[in-house]
Amino acid sequence: MSEAREVSNPELKERYGLTVDGRKRARLNELKLVESRRRGRAFVHELTDAGWARLAEDLRTGSAPPLTGSAGAVARALMSGVQRFLDRTDQRLADVFQPAGPAAGTSGTPGTSGTPGTAPEGYPAFSSAPPMPADVETRIRVAYAELAARPGAWVSLAKIRPLLGEAAREEVDEALRRMNRMRDVHIVPEENQKTLTQADRDAAVVIGDQDKHLLAIGA
Repeated sequence: MSEAREVSNPELKERYGLTVDGRKRARLNELKLVESRRRGRAFVHELTDAGWARLAEDLRTGSAPPLTGSAGAVARALMSGVQRFLDRTDQRLADVFQPAGPAAGTSGTPGTSGTPGTAPEGYPAFSSAPPMPADVETRIRVAYAELAARPGAWVSLAKIRPLLGEAAREEVDEALRRMNRMRDVHIVPEENQKTLTQADRDAAVVIGDQDKHLLAIGA
């Protein structure tokens, strides 16, 4: 997030005293929070759209892993100040964390995203690629993170579907049914059927011969 560009393990080691390799890299790639590829003899990494959304959510809710000691206290104080600034100015993480310039050894374009463009809240502002990732499940998770007031809050599928780009209805429904079997995902019908609008009914996904209208992801 701080670099807001593709960054190599040697750079991470020099700047921050850490590397993303082995199980750490595999886990971040599996969660689709970071994309990694080999460049020469080293791996390079870049935060994904889902990674930006996850960081924005953690910062907003204060659910990031606890940091101990004096260094942790400094980090918490700084990030708390960043969140207050974002709230006060109605800005996003990508407005604060942007690439400083062409990285050494690159062609001059930050990361692999191309020319400057716009992106939804919490995503790098320099990306020219479509703001939503290709994977339908990730699209759903990113859309949910944008809409939910907190992890685990209920969000109507009628609000989720318009944020999924050109994903086919069948693909979205299949992804929702698959996600419904995951531990952190819950999809339920609206208890008060009288409150349903036609848009709510149209957006429902059929699971177990029942129309379901609400999605929750997280705690």
